[in-house]
Amino acid sequence: MMDTASGGHRSRRDILRGSLTLAIAGAAGSAQARLQQQSPGKKIRLRDTIPSREFGKTGHRLPVLAFGGSAMVEQWGKGYGVDLPPFAARLKMVREAYEAGIRYFDTSRNYHESESILGEALKDVRENVYLATKVGVDWEKAGIIGANRVRASVEMSLKQLRTDYVDCLQIHGPVYEYYGYDRAMQIYDEVAKLRQEKLCRFVGITGHAAFQPMYRLIDAKLFDTVFLAYGYFPKGMDTMLSHANLQWRELCLARARELGMGVLAMKVLGSFVMGHNARNLVPDFGESRLREVRKAALRWALRADNPPVLVVGVSLPGDVADNMETLRAGGTFTRDDQKLLAEFSARALASKVIQDLKVT
Repeated sequence: MMDTASGGHRSRRDILRGSLTLAIAGAAGSAQARLQQQSPGKKIRLRDTIPSREFGKTGHRLPVLAFGGSAMVEQWGKGYGVDLPPFAARLKMVREAYEAGIRYFDTSRNYHESESILGEALKDVRENVYLATKVGVDWEKAGIIGANRVRASVEMSLKQLRTDYVDCLQIHGPVYEYYGYDRAMQIYDEVAKLRQEKLCRFVGITGHAAFQPMYRLIDAKLFDTVFLAYGYFPKGMDTMLSHANLQWRELCLARARELGMGVLAMKVLGSFVMGHNARNLVPDFGESRLREVRKAALRWALRADNPPVLVVGVSLPGDVADNMETLRAGGTFTRDDQKLLAEFSARALASKVIQDLKVT
């Protein structure tokens, strides 16, 4: 990793030996001061195959389409309605996404083999991608024990990702969704220390459903990026979103934009609702129309540049090409798109799977 302060290279061991010169309170100063201190230090080279936008105040310009690493986990494949290809084929799938022009790759410590796939596929182009992972609460499931679980989690992520830093370390939504704001801030304190050691460059938060506490975290002005569930179909991870929750989501989005945060959308296809599993939810809708549903959902999320980057889960080699085709065709959300999404959503909402979901 490049030490931009000295212009030379320093090993992670050297960095870890260094004492912290700033207290956590100093690291939690104004967003602009932190961003100046943690300047990008690299220029990501883009291709002209995907439209790009400024990514908040991070200093980066990124393609509007990003790679979601949760949908290529073998343990979860059936939930997305697919039989995933072998490990080697998934490596190739990631690399082909990079060659096609994708530069933002998202994963998490608890996404099983996802980190190792990304690490192997991108190791020789590491400095030309924006790599983001997460710390969360499933410590034991991830094999993380001991007092300093945040550091242990990050060390494991770096090893799997084959890098000595991540561009963004995100506090995973379940932290505050299950344990509240105070627990999220405790983890933030630990992440801020790791940032001072240059194990990450930016700090973000993610969230599926608890948008009121997310707003409070955004308003603390400590985070550089926010990654939130934002799709036409009103679904979080495993719940449906109430009208009140959707209003808090819009407030989160507006506040993040006011603060110049980098904003990303997840669940653009409603998780398993409008992706490959759509044929199981609404089996008589027709494959060609289901493909149009996916395109319309992407255009809905892209309207008015709001939010600027869509992180779409990738399960099969053709997924990226299909999404890129939609972007190349133009992103205008039309009345026909609206009619199609309304028709499909009404049918999906009537399915037993969706009816059984809790509303939050």
